[in-house]
Amino acid sequence: MEISTIITIVLWIALIAYIAWRFMPVKGITKLSQEEFRANYRKAQIVDVRETQEFKGGHIIGARNIPVSQMKMRAKELRKDMPIYLYCQGNMRSSQAAKVLKKAGYTNLYQLKGGFKQWTGKVKRS
Repeated sequence: MEISTIITIVLWIALIAYIAWRFMPVKGITKLSQEEFRANYRKAQIVDVRETQEFKGGHIIGARNIPVSQMKMRAKELRKDMPIYLYCQGNMRSSQAAKVLKKAGYTNLYQLKGGFKQWTGKVKRS
């Protein structure tokens, strides 16, 4: 087998492994329906992990904006003794944020099923 073929195979395996890791469900995060989310969100820290412009375009009332791109630096802003309700447009970025928070020692993590695009509750625009 030629060296270029071996390199190609190794690169494909690395790419597939990376994609599998990136899209793997996060252990230790509970997915909540809209009804479950609404039932207790006043007792939780609601975090919108979308970028600032998306947040300004509309967000769940009471949410604070910590973009997933800043989560590692800003995780200290969140309390570890209170539930953290995460959401993004779908579920991709909130899963990434949950991974960062879990690694930083946060355990009480929840994610809105379907994300903001499926939210039917009240919305605030900035």
